[in-house]
Amino acid sequence: MHYLKAGQYTYLAGEINALYHEAAVKMGISDSVQNILYVICEQGNQCLQSEISKRTGISRQTINSAIHKLEKDEILYLEQGKGRNTIVCLTEKGEKFALEKIYPLYEIENKIWNEWTDDEQQQYLVLTQKYRDALKKYMKTIL
Repeated sequence: MHYLKAGQYTYLAGEINALYHEAAVKMGISDSVQNILYVICEQGNQCLQSEISKRTGISRQTINSAIHKLEKDEILYLEQGKGRNTIVCLTEKGEKFALEKIYPLYEIENKIWNEWTDDEQQQYLVLTQKYRDALKKYMKTIL
């Protein structure tokens, strides 16, 4: 077995997550709020609540709690979508908040991405998708 290489990946992924956590702490927000707002901004300042769960992996309960707090703070509001879908939308205050707390992350990520060649970008995406697909496949055998 090659635990060392898998361990290296886990270590790097953990370090990356720790850097995002450090950014959230410096911005004065929780990791879950950072992730939720990130997805909403990425989707054009509004998105389905179910999409947040899919894109972040955060539990529905945690998302609901964070959204409730953000609603209370007038950062976002909810709209009824089609059927049982709920749309999460940034308020004007929320857009300003996101400019201060979330968009700096986009700028950093874009800076990094633009330092890579087209081939490096493509290779990263292909390998990450390949890893994700294999992880899904093998997780089915233990879950």
